[in-house]
Amino acid sequence: MTLETVQIAHGATLAPDNIPLHFGDTRREYHAALETAVLMNRSHEGRIELVGDDRAAFLHRMSTNDLLNMAVDEGRPTIFTNPNARILDRAIVYNREGRLLLLTEPGRAQALLDYLQRQIFFNDKVRLHDVTESTRQFALHGPQADAVMAALIPNATDVPPLCGVATTIADVPVFVARRKPISESHWVVVVPFEHAAAVWTTLLEEGEPHGLVPAGSLIYNTLRIRAGRPAGRELSTEYIPLEVGLWDEISFTKGCYTGQEIIARMDSRNRLAKAMVRLILRAPLDAPTTLFHEGRVVGTLTSSVITPDDEHLGLGVVKFDVADVGVILSAGEGGVEAEIVARAGTLPPQLVGEETH
Repeated sequence: MTLETVQIAHGATLAPDNIPLHFGDTRREYHAALETAVLMNRSHEGRIELVGDDRAAFLHRMSTNDLLNMAVDEGRPTIFTNPNARILDRAIVYNREGRLLLLTEPGRAQALLDYLQRQIFFNDKVRLHDVTESTRQFALHGPQADAVMAALIPNATDVPPLCGVATTIADVPVFVARRKPISESHWVVVVPFEHAAAVWTTLLEEGEPHGLVPAGSLIYNTLRIRAGRPAGRELSTEYIPLEVGLWDEISFTKGCYTGQEIIARMDSRNRLAKAMVRLILRAPLDAPTTLFHEGRVVGTLTSSVITPDDEHLGLGVVKFDVADVGVILSAGEGGVEAEIVARAGTLPPQLVGEETH
């Protein structure tokens, strides 16, 4: 049986790219993600391998994080920016034995591959391989995700944050790794294409005693907005990484990379023009739309969702001087009330806003 056949048998409704949207009961999926654990097919997140002696140095000069001297199976998220420090792409890089593995944002494998290919100089000892089609990628989220992995993999709970390990599931060689959480704990499982159905089935069977259920991309989007994790239009040339809470994906001690001067200047001045915030909306509202405060335009509602519990949640990027918990904004032409409940992502506590922007 194919992976798609197995997932349909569990009640999946598939998107055109064969990624499950849901498994028939989004409320069950949502509460499992918050209370036990869920298993998701995230194979539309691309997978690119880099080989060659210069693979780490090449990525290091191309992106924001320090990618040198990584331990085997250590992972680090990093961002690719243009000369104005605007976001082009984001990936997490794992240092596997003899190669680097990049996990991209959904649907971004070819775009990132093309971008990186254009940056290779004639003397760079690096080769790129898109392994998206020859592999599949699953994710586990939730407070019981660690218990599920421990049932399958010896010493899984000893794996440090953002690190991975090569192992087997259902006698299939796989790579499992921790990622930044959006609901308690987050694991990724990369499997060979031809064994994806067997690994998916084993994960569900072994996870059942821990409350594991399959969930679709609709719940992923809900979780990531709830957690304040940027995606889509937040990871675009509209913004620089600092404005969308990605300070922890930037090294401020490494050498030059594209866009570094602007990012370093903002860090040294401890000033930001904008910040991403989590919002509770008083009514459903589609993003993007304009955000106002006391009649003036202060930013954009960049993501919104209605949760299965009928909560109206959003993310917005707003001027720093209004990016405080408790501030009430209005959104769209109808003036829907939007309350800031938290700043999203990672921000240094000493930051202040720009006086003008």
